Amino acid sequence: MQKNLLRAICRCIKGMPFAVTYWDGHTEVYGESEKIEPPVRIIFKEKMDLREMLHEPEVKFGEAYMDQKIDLEGDLKALFQLLIKNEDIFIKDMTKKGILQRFMKCQKETPTEKQTERVQYHYDLGNDFFKLWLDQTLSYSCAYYTTPEDGLEKAQLQKLDYILRKLQLKEGETLLDIGCGWGWLIIKAAKEYGVKTLGITLSREQEEEANRRIKNENLEDQVAVRQADYRDLAVEGCSFDKIVSVGMFEHVGKEYIPAYFSCLKKMLKPEGLSLLHTITRPTEAPTNPWLEKYIFPWGYIPSLREIVWVLPKYDFHLVDVESLRMHYALTADQWAENFEKVVGQVRKKYGERFVRMWRLYLFGSSASFRCSGLDIHQLLFSRSLCNDLPLTRRFLYSN
Repeated sequence: MQKNLLRAICRCIKGMPFAVTYWDGHTEVYGESEKIEPPVRIIFKEKMDLREMLHEPEVKFGEAYMDQKIDLEGDLKALFQLLIKNEDIFIKDMTKKGILQRFMKCQKETPTEKQTERVQYHYDLGNDFFKLWLDQTLSYSCAYYTTPEDGLEKAQLQKLDYILRKLQLKEGETLLDIGCGWGWLIIKAAKEYGVKTLGITLSREQEEEANRRIKNENLEDQVAVRQADYRDLAVEGCSFDKIVSVGMFEHVGKEYIPAYFSCLKKMLKPEGLSLLHTITRPTEAPTNPWLEKYIFPWGYIPSLREIVWVLPKYDFHLVDVESLRMHYALTADQWAENFEKVVGQVRKKYGERFVRMWRLYLFGSSASFRCSGLDIHQLLFSRSLCNDLPLTRRFLYSN
C-alpha cells in the first residue's frame, strides 16, 4: 500500500529523471526521460508514515532525511529544483490553509522577548560555525555578482559597496544598521565614507565579534555595536541621516511590519535615506513550515507589495527598487559548496542530524531562488521628497 502510493506520487513528478530505491531494495526510475541515467537517487531506508507525510509533506520529508530514514544521492541542487517545480503535487490547498491558520496564530502571539530568543536560536550557534563556511567578511546575506565567476568574498564586498553607494553617504553623516550582523558594513562605511555608524543586533555572538573587529580597526570613536532592538532606539529618540537593514526584515514578523516603519519614521532625519535589503515572495503566504521549525523560528517573508503598500502610510517615498534574485541563488550555491568542504568539522561538533538539516537549508535555498518565485529586493526610500538625488543610476556603476 505505502509503496504503491509513493509510486503514484513519483509518476506525477515532471522533469528530469530520478531514481527511487525502496526499503525492500527495489529501484525504479521516474521522470520524463527514463532512458537517461538519473542524476539523483532518493533512498527510502524504511517504510514511511504516509498519513503524517501527506499532512505536512515539507516538514516530514525534511525530518525523514535528518533522521536518516531517507538518503539522497547525486546532484542535490537539481533534486531540490525538481521538487520545488512539482510542489503542487505534495502541497494541497487544504494543507496550505491549515499551515496558514497556525502560522498567523503564532505571529499574533509572539512577544518581543520571544523574537529575541528565536533570533539567537539561529545566529548564536557560534561564530566559529559561521566562520567555517562564510567568507572573511562574515556577510550572511545575498552577495552581489558582476559575473557568475566572482568568488564569494569578492561578491560580498561588492554587495557592501553597492549598498553604501545607494545610500549616498557624505562625510560626517550618521548611519544606523538594523541587524548589523558581524559588523563589516558599518566598519567599511566608517573607513571609506567618514561617517559615524551604529549597528544593532539581537545576537550576543554577533555583538562580541563585531566589537572585536571594531577594536582591531581602531574605530571605537567612529563605530559602535549594541545588542538592542530597533524599537528601543526609537523610544530613546535616536536620529540618523541614513538607515540600512540587510537580511533582518525577515525576522520582523507580519504583524510588526507597520511598527518597523513607524520606528524608522521616528529615527530617520527629514532629508534622510533608508535602504531595505530583504527576501520577498510574489504574494502573501506563510513561511515554509520546515524552515520555520528548524532554521528561522517565527520568520516571515513578506511580499514586495506588502512593503510598497505600507511605505506611504509613514510618509516614505520610494526612490528605487531592484531585484537580486539570481544573485542570491549564486550566493547559496557558494555557501553550500563551502559547507560541504567542512562537513566533517560540523559533524564532529554538532552531529549528523544537524549536518543534514543545514544541507537541506542551503541546497533548498539555492533551488528556491531559481524555481519558486522567491526573490530578494533592495528598496531605497526617502523621508521626504528629495529633489537633489541623482537623476540616473549611473553613479552606482562608476568607479
